[in-house]
Amino acid sequence: MVRTDAYSGILAEMVAVQGDGGDWIHAYCARPTGPGPFPGVVLFHHLPGWDEWYLHATRLFAHHGYAAICPDLYCRTGHGDPDDVAARVRADGGMPDDQVVGDATGCVEFLRAQPYTTQMVGYFGTCSGGRHAYLAACRGPTVAAVVDCWGGRIVVGPDELTVKTPVAPIDYTANLPCPVLGLFGSEDQNPTPAQVDTLEAALREHGKDYEFHRYEGAGHGFLYHDKPASYRAEAAVDAWPKVWDFLARTLRGER
Repeated sequence: MVRTDAYSGILAEMVAVQGDGGDWIHAYCARPTGPGPFPGVVLFHHLPGWDEWYLHATRLFAHHGYAAICPDLYCRTGHGDPDDVAARVRADGGMPDDQVVGDATGCVEFLRAQPYTTQMVGYFGTCSGGRHAYLAACRGPTVAAVVDCWGGRIVVGPDELTVKTPVAPIDYTANLPCPVLGLFGSEDQNPTPAQVDTLEAALREHGKDYEFHRYEGAGHGFLYHDKPASYRAEAAVDAWPKVWDFLARTLRGER
């Protein structure tokens, strides 16, 4: 029976994490109060940047019982409004994949070193963050789950590769160590439905554990309640419980 008078609380704060190349990067960390131990989740923010939606999402994961950390992947670019910082990153060709994997590794190590966590860590990301979550799972330390929300550019052609992103994440699929939950809008153009099909085929070919959900009438960013043009309430109300159920199974071992 759920006790409605049971104590609950969240601690949320900025922390410093040693990321790629030994750089100290800043991150937003939120966790339930109490001794735990709690599974961990690393959140990869989208190309709009390390913004309010992601800080809110970090606290939301803590509310659901996870020690969550969201690194500012753009902090080396300098200070400023998230939109301005993201614009500078975009103009510079985005973040190097090696750097993102290194920062993700630092976040996993940070979580696993805390006295209030288990060793079970998963990844969550939307938009470019979905791509980064998939990439880091394939190339970084072993994690137990990936939630990819409409991650663009996981499937790309050779002409779209760059010095910073030299390999399409889909080409690392054989190395994926964990189950994947994919949430996609059928009207999205990055990734397109055909690209989602291609990713699903690669996961199936390599015998990976995955579940994909596609939402009719939804495009890119359908979980973003702060962006009315993108937000789709019906899809969001269906998608979030799927996230919590997936993580309960993969990180908590619940059935």
